[in-house]
Amino acid sequence: MVDASGTFLARRASIAELARKLHLPIVYPFRDYVDSGGLMSYAPDLGELAQRLAIDVHQILNGTKPGDIPIYRPNKFQLVINLKAAKALSLEMTPTLLAAADEVIE
Repeated sequence: MVDASGTFLARRASIAELARKLHLPIVYPFRDYVDSGGLMSYAPDLGELAQRLAIDVHQILNGTKPGDIPIYRPNKFQLVINLKAAKALSLEMTPTLLAAADEVIE
């Protein structure tokens, strides 16, 4: 299991390479893994989270108590698929899955 901790993220290229060598199809917690050769990620849109963070910081700087700001749950998630990694794992991605993807890396 690859979680969202910084320890794994810092070694994303090695993890993706090891998964390829061991023929392990893995869905990663961030698209950075897919950019480094991993199979696919399904993750919150980090742009949306950054925008929400900026709004929260703005509210705090304008006097809102942090405890008064509601907890935010992401609304938008992105599915990113790496076809080169799929081919290396001898996986065929269905047209339906590829159509659902927000981005397909070839």
